[in-house]
Amino acid sequence: MAAAGRGGGGGGEEEGSLARRAWRHYLRQLQLHPLRTKMITAGCLAGVSDSVAQKLSGYQKIEKRRLLLKMLFGFAYGGPFGHFLHKLLDYIFKGKKDTKTIAKKVLLEQITSSPWNNLLFLFYYGYVVERRPFKEVKTRVKKQYPSVQLSAWMFWPIVGWINHQYMPLEFRVIFHSFVACCWGIFLNLRARAMSLKQS
Repeated sequence: MAAAGRGGGGGGEEEGSLARRAWRHYLRQLQLHPLRTKMITAGCLAGVSDSVAQKLSGYQKIEKRRLLLKMLFGFAYGGPFGHFLHKLLDYIFKGKKDTKTIAKKVLLEQITSSPWNNLLFLFYYGYVVERRPFKEVKTRVKKQYPSVQLSAWMFWPIVGWINHQYMPLEFRVIFHSFVACCWGIFLNLRARAMSLKQS
């Protein structure tokens, strides 16, 4: 009986949990197909963030078009852009991880990719997702962009520092996408709380 019990336990250990096997498979895909895996991850996390955001905003049914377009942005732009950006930064700074180099990486990221990404997303969201006329989108972006970018500069440098300091190169896009997912949910919670206060 004991032997049989040990045998059964050994088989279970060999198989491992479903989550562990999925994680191992994910890491293997990340190693074999890094760009594709990061694209899919960024798209999925963008979808999670938008699904939660829609529910928090009071939508009874998920707007599938909006959801898919947000996922498309993460998949087709967020994943690839992050993948090549981090490779470029590591190439420029030769993979160094001293405090001075990380500070330079974060600064460079915040004065180049951060403003560009926020500007692009605001235009994409207004023109493609919401289907507003371009003139209206342009006016809205002019009004919203300064506060959006200021908020980004108050939060994302800390994330960038952690990312460059502690994350291996292959995990940086995934970490950034995960934090972006949580940040999007937080912003919707804050917006909802403010609207409830005003009503």
